[in-house]
Amino acid sequence: MCVDKVTRRSLLLGAAASAAVVAAPAMPAQAAPHRHGLQDLTHVVSPSFPAFEPGEEPSSRVATSIPDDGYYMREWTILEHFGTHVDAPAHFTAGGRTSEELTLAELITPAVVIDIARRAAHEPDTTVSVADLVAYERRYDRIPRDASVLMFSGWAAKAGDVAAYRGTDSAGGLHFPGFSADACEWLLTKRRIRALGVDTLSIDPGVSEDFATHLALTGADRYGVENLAHLDRMPRHGATLTVGLIPYRDGSGGQARVFSSW
Repeated sequence: MCVDKVTRRSLLLGAAASAAVVAAPAMPAQAAPHRHGLQDLTHVVSPSFPAFEPGEEPSSRVATSIPDDGYYMREWTILEHFGTHVDAPAHFTAGGRTSEELTLAELITPAVVIDIARRAAHEPDTTVSVADLVAYERRYDRIPRDASVLMFSGWAAKAGDVAAYRGTDSAGGLHFPGFSADACEWLLTKRRIRALGVDTLSIDPGVSEDFATHLALTGADRYGVENLAHLDRMPRHGATLTVGLIPYRDGSGGQARVFSSW
């Protein structure tokens, strides 16, 4: 009797195991683990970093030292628009919001990267165009509302050479990529973006004389981020940008620690 029960139980367990073996191949394949990352996009603040105009470089000195004072501290003299920094709306728009008025919800945004590095390598005056944005969406996805749209031109690699980074010609003119005013307007009206970012000295191209992109962006109460680094190391779509802007009182902008996460 016991033998019969054990036999029947064994048969049932064996049948279940066989069914599991047969069913196993039909189960969906396990998805690859989602890759996460964190990338600093900030240049180190240093007097050797290229300024928009010669003479705008910061200076610093040792204010206190451990041997003399018991603690170490430096004093800096620096413009708000040097190094990796933010252009607040007030920078180009009278009555626009200043640095301390930008909120965390505005400074932590979805991010997309528009890659024009191949073209910029032989066309330093090129700009991100509407066609570039349309091509991006065809390849990746729709640019999210309230996103920061970042231009990767490869220019950050030139930051160690002031003349190359500024693209200075024999007459002192500047040559580096930026966003076209048309692309900026398209992003503002069609995608309702929050910010533009570039790996150059300005969201306008170096040859610009009217700063039309700055005027359009800040006039729409949006901000820009300039002199970004390492944009090639973050995903083209799906990252989050965090802009750690220093909230200067009445600031037209200011230095920021900027990073992406995904």
